[in-house]
Amino acid sequence: MSTASLRKDHELIEKVIKAMESTIQLLNDGKQIPESILMPVIDFSKNFTDVCHHSKEEKSLFPALEQAGMPKNMGPIAMMLMDHERSREIGKNMEQSAQQYLSSGDSTKLILDMKQYVEHITEHLWKENNRLFMMAEARLQYVSKKVDEELNQIESEKLQDLGKSREHYEKLAEVLTSDVENIGK
Repeated sequence: MSTASLRKDHELIEKVIKAMESTIQLLNDGKQIPESILMPVIDFSKNFTDVCHHSKEEKSLFPALEQAGMPKNMGPIAMMLMDHERSREIGKNMEQSAQQYLSSGDSTKLILDMKQYVEHITEHLWKENNRLFMMAEARLQYVSKKVDEELNQIESEKLQDLGKSREHYEKLAEVLTSDVENIGK
């Protein structure tokens, strides 16, 4: 199935989104969130979600869909590309507000940026899982092995460029979940 790798990414992204939701609640409750939690969230959002996952879609899935007759400049691909750009913008804002929070202790902007990121990514993942990936599986059934290989190759290259691995980000998601739960206790 040509979307299996991307769906697996979504499961990992959703774990981090849940940790972000818990972090937002803790900030709303006046709890201090240490840099050791905030910066891995930023790293994951910027590097795994954007650099790795979005690159897999933009460099393999979308071109394959375009070759299968789906236009790039309108419809689902155009919407996903706009969503990716928007998530980059929100991610940059979130990184800046995290730095501001760590230096000032004022969480107001960080909470707003994190909420916006969570809402945007949650909606984006839903659109891909329930719309785009279904279309992709129908249109790409004859080239799914090729697309799967491309997705895996892109992931490997992007993570290698970052000096990280998928296992690093899977562990990061688990540690974030645990650390955020411990702050809440």
